Amino acid sequence: MRSNPWLFGPRVLGLALLVGCVGDLTGPEDLANRDYEVWLVDQSNSPGSTFGGTLYIYPKSLVSSATGAAPGTPERIDLGGAASALCLASTGANPVRPHMMMFNSTGTHAILAFVASGHVLILDAERRAPVACLQASVGFSGGRQAHAATPAPDDSYILVANQNGKLLERITSNYATNQFSFDPAATLDLAACTAPSGAPCQLADVRPDNAPIVPVITSTSRLAFVTLRGGGLLVVDPKATPMLVRAEYDKATVQGSGLMGMQVGNDVVINSGAGFFAYRVVPGDVAATNAVNKPAATPLFADPATTRDSHGMTATADGRFVWITDRGSDVAEVFELSSGRRTTVSFASALSPKPAPDLADASPAGDLLFVALRGALPLSGGAVATGSTPGLGVMKLTASGETGTLQAVLTISNLDGTTERADAHAIRVRLKPTVTAARAAVMLLARLARGQELLAQSVPARPAPSGRPPAPQGDGTAGTPQECDHGSAPRR
Repeated sequence: MRSNPWLFGPRVLGLALLVGCVGDLTGPEDLANRDYEVWLVDQSNSPGSTFGGTLYIYPKSLVSSATGAAPGTPERIDLGGAASALCLASTGANPVRPHMMMFNSTGTHAILAFVASGHVLILDAERRAPVACLQASVGFSGGRQAHAATPAPDDSYILVANQNGKLLERITSNYATNQFSFDPAATLDLAACTAPSGAPCQLADVRPDNAPIVPVITSTSRLAFVTLRGGGLLVVDPKATPMLVRAEYDKATVQGSGLMGMQVGNDVVINSGAGFFAYRVVPGDVAATNAVNKPAATPLFADPATTRDSHGMTATADGRFVWITDRGSDVAEVFELSSGRRTTVSFASALSPKPAPDLADASPAGDLLFVALRGALPLSGGAVATGSTPGLGVMKLTASGETGTLQAVLTISNLDGTTERADAHAIRVRLKPTVTAARAAVMLLARLARGQELLAQSVPARPAPSGRPPAPQGDGTAGTPQECDHGSAPRR
């Protein structure tokens, strides 16, 4: 009896060897050796335009070896090109001020929020190609902004902080098919909703200005901590339709100019930038209904100095330390969550006398910290966000991750005549995808079924981005309203 070659022949042997080489699907991921790239966005307009922006992508090989102050050779993508064309075709408006960026759980797509125009752009991260562009709704007093757009860890939705519209909006997401659409029935009006206590969500002397800043989604995708411009905090059920407020905090408990947050182990850490304030909340203690200011928002640090501006946040690879940057004082406060110990680390050095460290992210191995450094004409945040070396800061961390030294500044430029307009803000580390055992098996079976040989796949070349001549963009921010004004709350 002849054996079936599909069961015992060399094809299955090759498949078994391939799966064995790729690794155990259930084994731990070796993040220390993963390839990655750093995405940095200049939120100033594309050269010669009144919209767009510039995306810089730095490979691991560049950032891991960079020293000194120099531009480097990142991949450069003009957001005033194909991205803006898609937004214009999809919404009738061009995207303005690319401000915050995040990746979905697998790193296949980037989600970029344009704060001034309210656009949410989704890009195929590997192809660097825009695949969808949506625009937030008109809300409170005719306002419409997209300050941040946060993808859920389960990849089923994206939450949009419609800042001046005072709306929390939900996009239904399908990354496999590149289908994205707002779900209007899910929208939560933060200026008109009711908190669990029965009080209005927005209420003078309690939560006076419910412009949402960043939705911080927990690892289960079932809770979102929404920071607020005027102070206070709302914890929302993002899967309910419409979305529901589960917990409420007043401005005496969580200071104004709320901003970032992230889940680290069993804690959610959030910060406020009216000075420097940081808190931790245990999301597992959030019940279906909760008393006011419960579960407790435990302070990590409080400094009301008006020269300070708590802003970006990231954690070391093991979750032991949380770094929170202060673009006003050019430092980071580093917190050991287990003990509450705080260490102050300076970014100022000969490489950058006034770096204004803003948003930040860490390398998978935890050896490097990447920080967006602001420009001399900040387009958001006001004078406290003024920096002297716009670009990417690379800090070498100690083995524990508690301190570090700024070892490189990879500068960017957007000259308007002799005026430097570059203003880095959004930054994110993207883990480059690996071929898992399951995916490799499926790919091999599909190719064998077509009678193809097992060959390595090459990545198609991408066309070089086109340049544009410089053109006037105005006189900076003096006398004009800030498009990202989450610092309007009184400093205390």
